[in-house]
Amino acid sequence: MIPSLSEALAERGFDTLTDVQKAVTAPELAEADLLVSAQTGSGKTVGFGLAIAPTLMGEDDRMGPPAAPLALVIAPTRELALQVQRELVWLYARAGAKVVSCVGGMDARDERRALDRGAHIVVGTPGRLRDHITRGALDLSDIRAVVLDEADEMLDLGFREDLEFMLGAAPAERRTLLFSATVPPAIGELAKLYQRDAARVTTLSRGSQHADIAYKAVQVTAADAEHAIINLLRFHDAPTAIVFANTRAAVSRLAARFANRGLSAVSLSGELSQDERSHALQAMRDGRARVCVATDVAARGIDLPNLDLVIHADLPTNTETLLHRSGRTGRAGRKGISALIVPDKLVKKARLLLKWAKIEAEWTVAPTPEEILALDETRLLADALWDAEPTEAEAAFAARLLADRSPETIAAACLRLYRAGLSAPEELNAPAAPGARPERPPFGPSVWFELSVGRDRRAEPRWLLPLVCRAGNLERSQIGRIQLLAKTSLVEIAEAAVSGFVERIGPEGLLEDDIRAKRFDGPVEDTRGAPRPRPARPKAERPRPEQARTERAPEPARPAPAEGTVPATSSVADEARTDRPAPRPKPKFEPKSGSRPERRDARPAEAEPPRSKAPRRGADSAADATKGDRPRKPRHGAEPQGARPKEGRKTGPKSASKDWSKDRPRDGKRRTEADAAPADRRRADAADPSKRLERPGAPKGKGGKPKGPGFKRGGPKPAPGGGNTPPKRKH
Repeated sequence: MIPSLSEALAERGFDTLTDVQKAVTAPELAEADLLVSAQTGSGKTVGFGLAIAPTLMGEDDRMGPPAAPLALVIAPTRELALQVQRELVWLYARAGAKVVSCVGGMDARDERRALDRGAHIVVGTPGRLRDHITRGALDLSDIRAVVLDEADEMLDLGFREDLEFMLGAAPAERRTLLFSATVPPAIGELAKLYQRDAARVTTLSRGSQHADIAYKAVQVTAADAEHAIINLLRFHDAPTAIVFANTRAAVSRLAARFANRGLSAVSLSGELSQDERSHALQAMRDGRARVCVATDVAARGIDLPNLDLVIHADLPTNTETLLHRSGRTGRAGRKGISALIVPDKLVKKARLLLKWAKIEAEWTVAPTPEEILALDETRLLADALWDAEPTEAEAAFAARLLADRSPETIAAACLRLYRAGLSAPEELNAPAAPGARPERPPFGPSVWFELSVGRDRRAEPRWLLPLVCRAGNLERSQIGRIQLLAKTSLVEIAEAAVSGFVERIGPEGLLEDDIRAKRFDGPVEDTRGAPRPRPARPKAERPRPEQARTERAPEPARPAPAEGTVPATSSVADEARTDRPAPRPKPKFEPKSGSRPERRDARPAEAEPPRSKAPRRGADSAADATKGDRPRKPRHGAEPQGARPKEGRKTGPKSASKDWSKDRPRDGKRRTEADAAPADRRRADAADPSKRLERPGAPKGKGGKPKGPGFKRGGPKPAPGGGNTPPKRKH
């Protein structure tokens, strides 16, 4: 390893390298392209920083003056790109490397000035890097190594085109390193296209995911989801916690809720500007905020100090999102907790999600207020301030306090002051067992009544219950079970309300219309949990007619074909069979001269109109005259040749003076008298000035066309101030 990098690692407290860092810095992989997959929190940023060091520096301990960049690091999100820049700055600080960031949301002019002054390593997001390349601000001619951090996430975000553009613009002899938590098929295709015999490096364990993270599935009711999050934050009292939600609206709502409860929280979502997101992360690093509410934009690569608790307010959409969210804790050997808030209706979905992610989670419930308050007392007694020696001023105040108050009063006030700075825990309802209904309390002594309506009249509890309550002046709590029978129904009524019910319905027991009720003293079967019986519906069997089968006569043996002949498709035996119906004779089409062939469904011969044997108009050969073709469609106003005229129908032309149909165009539009006029008449009309749309006395231009501002292209227009158009006013 290069000495300057070793000294930087020692200053940061790196005693040993992680598995992925050891794998990528192996001597045999010093000049090879790498395809690395490792779980989040395994030190991949420092790993590829060490892997590209020999390519950038060679045998030197320090880098030369900054010029065109030597390495390009591409990250999917702004936060991850800025974090990578911070890691590389301290790693290459003793080597004299200049690291420049180019991320969206920042001032592009400042980035261009930094690139003009020179850089050794450029870190950025795909969109902003491509923008600098197309504008000529980023020169890739001297690039020796390209690193794609979280490559699978960049493909999911739609940056494939930008990545292919940058990889195609970089020199072909570069090194290409792809780092990704998972390697989907799209990453494999990208590696085949832009890597040269890439070495596959993986440190993913085939067993459980994230051994340093304790997974908990907290089952709650749907109404207590946010209350459970507050109790979890209070119970674990982590120095830094992050709460993930699926939407921006949920992030805003949770952040406001936590702020109202006295929790120091910040939000992180895509609707915030880059400055707001940077300030939020800086507040978490400085300790001014302890809870970060974020969408999945913060699930990739974000490393917050002392992050011990991750809460999934909404279930992740897939296993990759679950792993990347949970990977914000348990980093670099630290322990962490990942808690999933699971409403009752999503228990099955959560179990499948954990199963597909190969995670063994502990199913539990949210902490109760009693557990949280008891833990507050334990933390107060375990505080290190109890062991500190008091100063003279503190001792004098303690003596004065003991003189005025009893020790019990002082201890109780101390506990209240401690809890005053904390959020009060929430009361929660007990979640239901997965797949089980809550048990109903016993109804008590009761009497059964029989109603004169059952399933035969489509009786249902949803209208029997209000009927009995209305007729007997009962409450819902005074009615127990309702059982539907074939022709009657049984209703359970509390014993205390029986007398009033009997008095209300009278001796006849009339409830409504013809529905009556009477006391039932027979045994009642408990049908709770049993499937509801359905009336049997007989299947309608279709009568199948008996089809008589006709026995075929045995076919005689076929004669063997003579030598040198090919057997035909039909044989003599087939022609001799008598059990088949006689084939219908095919009609013989014998065309007659000047007429069409006869058809079976044609009219009788005497009904056929006589057809003309004259050649078609425009026929140029004798063959056209002898063809027996169909009569042409008649023109407008003319009858077909040879057709019988109908009664009361004129067969002559429309007008005796002029046959306008001769000048009818092919487009089907009717011509006017002016269109049908001779050509010389139309030319005379065009030469007549009185029949043209032009202003009398207007000047003529070249070719006799009108000239002036009132005769521009698009048709004649009146001159300003002339005609009926009022002149424009000058304001």
